[in-house]
Amino acid sequence: MKIKITLITLCITCIAFAQEKVISEVVLQGNTKTKTHALMKLMNIKKGATLDSLLIEKDIKRLKRLPSIAHAYYQVQENEDGYEVIYGVEENFTIIPSANVYTTNDDEFAFRLGLYEFNLFGQNITIGGIYQNDIYASYMGNIRAPYLFGKKLGLAFNYSNITTQEPVFLSNGTADYKYNNTSYEVLGLYQFNLQNRIELGVNYFNEDYEYKEGVTDPSVPQDFDVDKLLYKLIYEYNNLNYDYQYVSGFRSILNAQYVISTEDVLPDFFIWWNDFLYYHRIGQKGNWASRLRIGLASNDESPFAPFAVDNNLNIRGVGNIIDRGTGVIVLNTEYRHTLYEKDWFVLQSNVFVDGGSWRNPGGDFGDFGDNQNFRLYPGVGLRFMHKKIFNAIFRIDYGYGVTDDATNGFVFGIGQYF
Repeated sequence: MKIKITLITLCITCIAFAQEKVISEVVLQGNTKTKTHALMKLMNIKKGATLDSLLIEKDIKRLKRLPSIAHAYYQVQENEDGYEVIYGVEENFTIIPSANVYTTNDDEFAFRLGLYEFNLFGQNITIGGIYQNDIYASYMGNIRAPYLFGKKLGLAFNYSNITTQEPVFLSNGTADYKYNNTSYEVLGLYQFNLQNRIELGVNYFNEDYEYKEGVTDPSVPQDFDVDKLLYKLIYEYNNLNYDYQYVSGFRSILNAQYVISTEDVLPDFFIWWNDFLYYHRIGQKGNWASRLRIGLASNDESPFAPFAVDNNLNIRGVGNIIDRGTGVIVLNTEYRHTLYEKDWFVLQSNVFVDGGSWRNPGGDFGDFGDNQNFRLYPGVGLRFMHKKIFNAIFRIDYGYGVTDDATNGFVFGIGQYF
């Protein structure tokens, strides 16, 4: 009797597997510049596998995150051999200029211009460079190939030669230094899965400080040149979902660095910061976006502290590096609303509040609550967008400070502020 039951069960199981249809074909359509094999190697769905709608949805989410893809969708068609899965994509134009301009009511003006190709050879490789003028000229270039060795492993190389005028905050006042940083960086890129990735690398750089004007301090040299070695770790959790200009979901990016110096005047130090980003759709045309940055560094009592209060980094309208610290807490929150949308063009309004505080070099955590360290800047802005060109968002923001000794000013740029 047991043998009969076993045989019956085995027959039923075989019939069930025989009736289960598998994927007979995976088709990609809509791509012209992006190589088909470059996209197919990223897909979870394969020919001969069992149909799984959850894996298909993950593939669509991955496609939407690629710089080369503006939008993605899928269809499933049943045939005699099983199921045909058809992925459709709408490609972005990926040769993109970039621009950032910022001013304050102190007649301060600086700009950054760049040109990037985000889909080199149709392989989702990014290459490009930037020219910056912030009193002095600067140059940057990089190449990033996240899928160079398959679906998970890639490399990135970065070069920069940045020269700026840096305020150095001494106990008896402020001094201005001409600062140059020349760096060479290589990073290994590894993606565990759709949500989690890591970057590990090393950066060799030289810092050159040259005193220009302002107060002096016998303990702070007026000219020095130092070589440094930086070890870097970046860990990202990304669960964002894109629908053209709308974003929803959560993202976290941790950046940790250890810097070794060859000169005692600039000691070795450790620095880390984490960006927590949250996006939420509101109705059909609204998008709420927030970024919280928390960071700490070795608390050396140095005028060259690593965290800066800056117009183009964290507080819109505040000015160009108006303060420095060894710890930072910054919250940027804004409401984006689509005012007009037709075909490829989108006009979006923006209402924001940027606020943050810093820990003084050598200070304690009580500094975060000090009124002198706190900045609050509400503001408004506009976004002019092209839906079929990657990151083609021209933004204008005006921030107005409401805390003590505040400034106000415009910030122009390409891409959302965060």
